[in-house]
Parts: sequence; C-alpha cells; structure tokens
Amino acid sequence: MNQEMNGVEDQKHQQQQQEDQMMNRVNGVHHNYDDKIDYVFKVVVIGDSAVGKTQVLSRFAKNEFCFDSKSTIGVEFQTRTVSIQSKVVKAQIWDTAGQERYRAVTSAYYRGALGAMLVYDITKRQTFDHVARWVEELRAHADSSIVIMLIGNKADLVDSRAVPTEDAVEFAERQGLFFSETSALSGHNVESAFFKLLEEIFNMVSRKTLLVDSGANGNHTTETNNGLLKGLKIDVISGPDFEVSEMKKLSSCSC
Repeated sequence: MNQEMNGVEDQKHQQQQQEDQMMNRVNGVHHNYDDKIDYVFKVVVIGDSAVGKTQVLSRFAKNEFCFDSKSTIGVEFQTRTVSIQSKVVKAQIWDTAGQERYRAVTSAYYRGALGAMLVYDITKRQTFDHVARWVEELRAHADSSIVIMLIGNKADLVDSRAVPTEDAVEFAERQGLFFSETSALSGHNVESAFFKLLEEIFNMVSRKTLLVDSGANGNHTTETNNGLLKGLKIDVISGPDFEVSEMKKLSSCSC
C-alpha cells in the first residue's frame, strides 16, 4: 500500500516538474541557463523621457506594468535569458532617462552595446521628431554594426495617435532600422520586438564569427565587419508575421 502511494506521489511530482519546465520555456526561463550561457548581449533602450522605455523593458524582462511609474533616474539594467537557435542568450538590457541632464552617461552607456531599442510615443509627435537625433547620437557612440529597433510605443492609444505608422516606416527604411509598434500596457508586440532584435544580433555575431574563422583559415572575403549590416532592409513587426496593413486594423486598449 505504501509503495503504491509513493508511486502515485512520485508520478505527481514528475508531472508537476514537466508542467513547470513547460511554463518556463513559454516564459523564456530556464533554471539551468546560468550554468551554460553561450552569449551575453548588451542592449540599450533610448528615447525621450516618458515614452515608456522602462515600461517596455519591464514588460519584456518581468512581464509587468507599473501604473505608478516614475521617471528613471540615472542608469539601471534588467536581464532575461532566452534560447535562440538552440543557444542560450542572456540579454542585458540597459535603461536610462531621456532627459537632457543625464546625457553625460552616454559614452559608458553605449559602450559594448550590440543592439538598441529606440522608443518614441505614438501620441506625442515631438518624441518621434527627436528620433533622428537619437540615431545620430547612437551611431556616434556605439559600434557601427549595432542593430537598431525603432519602437512606436503606446500603440493601444489609437484615438490619440499623432505619428502615422507610415512616417515611422519611411524613416526606418531610410535609416536601415527594424520597426515595430508596441503597447507596454497590453504587452502587444513587446515580446516579438525584443526577440527580433536579439535574433538579428545573434545573426550579426554569427556572421562576424564566420568571417574571423574564415580569415584564420586563410580564406579571403570582400565583406568587412563594418559592412555587415549595410543594405539592411526594414522588417516591420506587427504580431508574429503581420504586415503594416494589419497593424492599422489593431483594436486598442484603454491605456
């Protein structure tokens, strides 16, 4: 009798472990990740103050949204470990305030960054008008091969929209950026935008590794590290596989 009960308990315990492991995969969490991390990618989040940078990051890193959010003071970072192409990648995502008085941190802030999330508020035209300046600053301080994702946040506030999607798409095409509209409140597109950015960083790093290996083996190539991302075409994200036309049809949240 005791053996049967122990067997049932063991079976329940194994089933619970399997369910926990499945949920961890869904949430991008794996308890053994820290023991076998293959890559650490530094990503910076930039943009004007109050566009929702911290909220977007919090939604991706912790799946949280704080209604009583205050302006970020100084610099902080959060991490999330994910699996990309069977490799364990730890994303170290840095967040700083967009206010002018904190721009002295830029040199150290950008150093070593492989990717950037450039966020504007679709309800405030001025935050989009400043995007070009942020791109210029980013390219002045960061590595030339940095992968940039332009984010139009607060996409749930459709009735208050001040920046047409087409304007952002056109700008992203000219600058060779990836683009997505997100809602940190609802979580819409936040996950897919970050994963797209991390996947492109992974591809860029892989290409660089191949070039280095090729050079070490005596094989010559005309492609240089600085030219890896030249000619990059815009990849508009609106849901996993949606086009821009689908983005315009999205229903909105209340906040």
